[in-house]
Amino acid sequence: MIARQAIQEAYSLIRSYIRRTPVIEDGGVYFKLELLQHTGSFKPRGAFHRMLAHRVPDAGVVAASGGNHGIATAYAAQRLGCHAEIFVPRISSPVKVERLRGYAASVHVEGAVYQESLQLSKEWAERTGALVVHAYDQWETLAGQGTVGLEMEEQIDAPCTVLVASGGGGLIGGIAAWFAGRWKVVNVEPAESAAIARALEAGRPVTVKPAGIAVDSLGATQCGELMFPIAQRFVAESVLVEDAEIRAAQKDLWNRFRLMAEPGGATAYAALLSGRYRVAAGERVVVLVCGSNVDPASVVGL
Repeated sequence: MIARQAIQEAYSLIRSYIRRTPVIEDGGVYFKLELLQHTGSFKPRGAFHRMLAHRVPDAGVVAASGGNHGIATAYAAQRLGCHAEIFVPRISSPVKVERLRGYAASVHVEGAVYQESLQLSKEWAERTGALVVHAYDQWETLAGQGTVGLEMEEQIDAPCTVLVASGGGGLIGGIAAWFAGRWKVVNVEPAESAAIARALEAGRPVTVKPAGIAVDSLGATQCGELMFPIAQRFVAESVLVEDAEIRAAQKDLWNRFRLMAEPGGATAYAALLSGRYRVAAGERVVVLVCGSNVDPASVVGL
């Protein structure tokens, strides 16, 4: 488990490198706009924390990613003056791969899915001594992502139910650790990439075959070992949404707010917009909009 103090200490380390993203309220619902974070997702929080908590060796850092974590790691490495090697699978969005190259990282588009890219990144670390920056299964990553919850609590004046889109679970694990049952935390996943929901059903992390439109950001084949006991204890429920509902959420975020959310970034909102998460009388809800790395034409044209 991660203590709240560890998340507070993480925030002290990273706060000068990240944006304190805004919360807006509309129609009685709060939206935490983490898609306005540096690099277009929440991921720099964990990447910076991992690098600032350790001495980065001369070999630099290495990460595997569907896209957003790699972009964040490359950005953090550039800010901190070290080199990054990033492994991404062939299913990664071309938009994300292009952004990666813009941060001076060495990009390896290898492996059919994330898990294969992860194995290649581990082999690179073993050969070179580079510091591994894992997308979701490291304590530093979990504590870094938990700072999203810390900010929410400072920005919203009373407890809410927090809807969080999940892949491997670094974000929801950190947020659930921060609230530790004081706020209700709900896991939202695409029906075709439900690693956390399936693990909670089975009582242990299990392997899934991720697919669907959000697979490049939420397509973990297995949830993190470190976050799983946190989820068991502090995640109240899981909601699964369909691709069509994610697309509708992307469209609504654009039409209502002019927010350009990628499929994974709109997934938590899809649970609310579709009615798959039913709000109780008097319940206050905050939706985490967590990513914006998408081709604008794919959203405007919906």
